[in-house]
Amino acid sequence: MIDTKPESDPYIEHRRLLFSTAYRMLGSVTDTEDVLQDAWLTWNSADRVAIRHPKAYLVRTVTNLSLNRLTSARATRETYVGPWLPEPLLTSPDAAVETEMADTVSTAMLVVLETLTPVERAVFLLREVFSYSHAEIADTLDRPEPAIRQIAHRAREHVQARRPRFDTDRARREEITARFITACSGGDLNAVMELLAPDVTAWTDGGGKVTAALRPLHGPDHVARWLLGVLAKPQSAGVVLEAGTINGELGVLFAAGDMPVGALTFDMVDGRLHNVRLQVNPDKLNGLHTPATAPPLPGR
Repeated sequence: MIDTKPESDPYIEHRRLLFSTAYRMLGSVTDTEDVLQDAWLTWNSADRVAIRHPKAYLVRTVTNLSLNRLTSARATRETYVGPWLPEPLLTSPDAAVETEMADTVSTAMLVVLETLTPVERAVFLLREVFSYSHAEIADTLDRPEPAIRQIAHRAREHVQARRPRFDTDRARREEITARFITACSGGDLNAVMELLAPDVTAWTDGGGKVTAALRPLHGPDHVARWLLGVLAKPQSAGVVLEAGTINGELGVLFAAGDMPVGALTFDMVDGRLHNVRLQVNPDKLNGLHTPATAPPLPGR
């Protein structure tokens, strides 16, 4: 009997890995989808017979396309209006169970990765997140292996020095998030302030499109008053706050009906919110769909 089962397409088979690689490189769902589209066009026009290792070929293609896009994006971000934050991605609650993997895509980590050069970022992710060997990375980036080893060491030290330390107790985070939502929804200034760390800092990314603080806010009083002030504005009428798993960790979604209008993530230290990040730029909310349609957080 002849097996008529169609041969699987390596691009489809590895798409989750390709999305995961590009998203961690770019911190943008929109740019990631553009990169994957370009990668598909490259793959579709390639001589498949000459490609001995499709997975390696695809990862190399996506990595280099992401490098090119990230290099040009950095120039654009220099003229960005207000703080720049990554584009949030709604993920399945199950992804948060994989603590190590979720940490590599958390908003806090993406902010740290943003301080690396594009090449350092690529090397760090391929080595530390996807466990590629130095030789494989050298082949992917077309650089000498000794140079890759040096870049990997430098990038790892850089990230370790800046990686935030915060509580990982899921139950505690759920409790604090629920209390925070109740306090904000009720306009209770004192209750909001009690949930903020004494040295809390908040960044808000409106991209010049909607109301957002153009500089970081410091201290419980300033942060709480700003948050409640935004929620009290006429354009915020009908906006509902609810808990959601954003970039692998529990955060707060802002929605008007079925339309997402913002996402708030934070580090939690000793049961209080620290390093609050609010994304409200309407051009950067494409990843806030239902977890069923959001790509998971795959490993290698």
